[in-house]
Amino acid sequence: MRALAGFIMRGRMQAMLVVAGSAALPLLFWLSAAAGCLVLLRRGSDALGVIGLGVLSVLLFWHFNIQKDPTALLVLLGSCSLALVLRAGYSWNRVLLVSMAVGLVCAVSLGTIFSPFIEGLAQTFEQVVPLALGEVYHKLSVDQRAFLASLAVPLLITSTAISLQVFSVMCLILGRYWQALLYNPGGFGREFRAVRIPKQVALVLLAVMFVAPFLGVQALILLPLCSVPLFFAGLALIHGLVAQKRLASFWLVGMYVTLVPFMHLLGPLLMVLAIVDSLIDFRGRLASKDADNGSANGEG
Repeated sequence: MRALAGFIMRGRMQAMLVVAGSAALPLLFWLSAAAGCLVLLRRGSDALGVIGLGVLSVLLFWHFNIQKDPTALLVLLGSCSLALVLRAGYSWNRVLLVSMAVGLVCAVSLGTIFSPFIEGLAQTFEQVVPLALGEVYHKLSVDQRAFLASLAVPLLITSTAISLQVFSVMCLILGRYWQALLYNPGGFGREFRAVRIPKQVALVLLAVMFVAPFLGVQALILLPLCSVPLFFAGLALIHGLVAQKRLASFWLVGMYVTLVPFMHLLGPLLMVLAIVDSLIDFRGRLASKDADNGSANGEG
């Protein structure tokens, strides 16, 4: 990782090669976005030429690609937008909240500019649903089948937009990690472990998530949009507690290994922990307790 980050920052040509080259490869769009974030965080406005070439590379690939997948373009623009917020001096709390705007913009773009891509996915969805449901699907009435088909586009827009939001945050995290690795060792870890959503903001996010399902299908996107900042805040809480208690990295590895197959269980748990942490501050209480124990010098 360090060698790759060093190569990217060696010069403009190397940065352009990685950002533009990986942008043209479907499975390496994340590398293009992370490299763009690294250059933008370090060079500021001098990185606009590199980012612009990456966008041009994505657009050329998108133009000649049959599927017209906008993932690489939206993730590159979304992650670099978040990088601008971070470079401006705002905290990771603000960055995670701004990521909600990135997800919302992605949703609007998918429903308008990139609607043919969503419609293609919807057609595939309609073909797969009967096979997935089997006999249950054939027992549905015509109206029920029509209702199920009408949900395809909104659900696909929502799920795709949230995926793009998460990818944008993760690419920024990787870019920031690279920056710290080269110029400020350990700096990213301290930043990320300090992430804690303020109490008022956490309660607002919780209220929106509770109300969204009652506002119609279109408003359902608000629920996962608000969950993303809480999810990453939950991860930061676990990292912070492991660091404070000086536990082995085994606990973090175990968490991430189990997170992928059990996301539907651990994801909500992390969000609940983030909300509770906003109310009672686990890390602050633990630090105070450790300080009190230390000041007693074993005689209290």
